Amino acid sequence: MKTPLLLLLLVIIMAQVGTAFPSDRRALPSGRDKHASWDDVNVVAHGLLQLGQALKEHVDKTKAQTRDINAKLKTFNITLTELLRKQQERDEAVKTRGVEVEGGEKLMPELTDEVRMKVEEVKKESEIIHSRMDRVEEKVDEIFLEPKMERNYSDQTGVPFIQRIVEAQNRRIDELVEKIKQQQDKLEKQNLHLQTLQSKVAKKRVKSHRRRDEETVLQREREHSDATADMARDCNDLFVQGQRASGVYTIHPKNSQPFKVLCEMTSEGGWTVIQKRHDGSQNFNQLWESYKKGFGSLNGEFWLGLENILSLSKQGQYLLHIELSDWSGQEQSVHYHFQLDGEENMYALHLQQVSSSGVLKQIMIPEPSGLPFSTSDRDNDLNADINCAELLSGGWWFSSCGASNLNGKYPRRPSLMRRQWSGKQRMFWITTEGLNTSLKTTVLKIAPATIKQ
Repeated sequence: MKTPLLLLLLVIIMAQVGTAFPSDRRALPSGRDKHASWDDVNVVAHGLLQLGQALKEHVDKTKAQTRDINAKLKTFNITLTELLRKQQERDEAVKTRGVEVEGGEKLMPELTDEVRMKVEEVKKESEIIHSRMDRVEEKVDEIFLEPKMERNYSDQTGVPFIQRIVEAQNRRIDELVEKIKQQQDKLEKQNLHLQTLQSKVAKKRVKSHRRRDEETVLQREREHSDATADMARDCNDLFVQGQRASGVYTIHPKNSQPFKVLCEMTSEGGWTVIQKRHDGSQNFNQLWESYKKGFGSLNGEFWLGLENILSLSKQGQYLLHIELSDWSGQEQSVHYHFQLDGEENMYALHLQQVSSSGVLKQIMIPEPSGLPFSTSDRDNDLNADINCAELLSGGWWFSSCGASNLNGKYPRRPSLMRRQWSGKQRMFWITTEGLNTSLKTTVLKIAPATIKQ
């Protein structure tokens, strides 16, 4: 902003220099004019000095801003480097765990093959033992079946030989049995080792999956917290952040879930619209749950919902601004300080009128406990004999059924409503003149009490 002003000042000074020193020396006036020219020179010099000082201040300020930007960029680079380092460490840890799991998986097939080979060796040795036992039995049978003479002869020759063979075979059998026991012990140990490895691999897989799931959940939580942290608490917060266009936005009130609202941006600030009617396209004769959650379209007619309105009002002191217009084109408005109770107190409304325009009167008379919200299926009004919501249609903060109902039926034809109960099915608001005026449009919107009015 300063640079164009300095350039303009330089152009003016150069113009003065041009007028102070004419190009035609023969047209110079007398000596007094020459002195006047030197005065102009002094003025020009003084202006140039001021211009130089202003340029120096601008350059110094620019240098200071550049230093600040460089410092912030340096801090950001340090933070980014630290985050990248932590992410690399986490990736290396995950890779290391993956290598361990892969090593365990590769070791299992090798151990399985080794166990299978040992089993086959034991089977072969068992077959050899059985075959040798069969041969020994055959030789014993031959000895007992030989004639007596031959048997006597064999007492001196064949029997000791057979006995030695049998003893040797018994020793061999004992050795093989001992080897089989040893092999069985080894197999049992290897099976235990395999089971241990399988349990370790399974635990590592579970831990890896669990850690991955936890990291995913944490990442989603961080993304959600970052997204919700950037959301405004209401439309006026959006206005403070720089939004100036009216429309549908997502807000995140304190201790509540995010939801979409219609924001009306004015020169004073941002207003959150909680009710809007203008053409009768939405049926407002709804039950308690519908009024609690809200209904309609934010781009047309809608009711924001008592729970959403409550989440906004709990953030601090708020203003309620009501804008009405009738079929004759007359527009009126009224301001209230307002507070809304929870469902346990039937969303009781506490009001204190601030200002009004036109012929509107204070029709919502403050009660010590507030005006409870009432629908046809939840008769909470102050009239003990009549269900005002069933009589007048819609849901509203009824006092004694006769003050107002901005959620009644939308009038299809312009008319002046009479005081009979049948006429109060439509939305209306009593004026100071005692007339129940048939309304064409209604807008209810709220904003923090700190908004400029």
